[in-house]
Amino acid sequence: MRAIWTGAIGFGLVNIPVKILSATTDSRPDLDMLDRKDHSRIRYKRVNERTGKEIGWDQIVRGYMLDDNYIVLDEADFEEASPEKTKMINLQSFVKEADIDSIYFESPYYLQAQKGGEKAYVLLLNALEKTKMAGLSTFVMRNAENLAVIRPHQGILMLNKLRFEEEIRSVEEIKPSQRIKISKPEMDMAVQLIKRHSSDFDITAYRDEYSKDLMKIIRAKAKGKRPTVRKIKPRKAPSEDLLEQLKASLA
Repeated sequence: MRAIWTGAIGFGLVNIPVKILSATTDSRPDLDMLDRKDHSRIRYKRVNERTGKEIGWDQIVRGYMLDDNYIVLDEADFEEASPEKTKMINLQSFVKEADIDSIYFESPYYLQAQKGGEKAYVLLLNALEKTKMAGLSTFVMRNAENLAVIRPHQGILMLNKLRFEEEIRSVEEIKPSQRIKISKPEMDMAVQLIKRHSSDFDITAYRDEYSKDLMKIIRAKAKGKRPTVRKIKPRKAPSEDLLEQLKASLA
């Protein structure tokens, strides 16, 4: 795996040199966009909107529009904005992982110790396991500030990017009306239904079946076969009454 960030974790006065590696891979079919007429691939070009000419990556810079003029930024500007955060993940506080609402979690990454940092890496890993805590920090990756939590995971340190509070939309607009009343029999049956289907969480029980079925269709079409389209209609409840629906579910 290729590292997407190299730097160090700051744990008090201890520096732990690490690499950040992606922890995920895309299992979905890689589909290309084609022209319907002749199945030629559709290509995107980087074009100068004034001249219409295609521009190479080496000629592209990034800029911010300010007072009707672009202020062009180079790599040195991005590093100068917060030089310590481009190379250091300083653990600023430690919290219980369970206290972090799942809405804040984003991409997961593996942390790998670099040469000379193995002992300090294992020390932090074991200390987090023993205290059942996770470390919070902000750092810069790909020219953007990220909030992150570092926690133990199957014998290594894992970094999860977190969303900032200002990125989360309010739920007030979609909250159910406070005037809706749930009867005790309805609640009792709903709880009973949940308990009947409760089990330990096992991620291996779930697979991306849609992608597998899509690949079957792709292979069938490659052999000149036309797949049968199954028409699925939403299942109609036997009754409009919520209590009767719950009774039917339990039956």
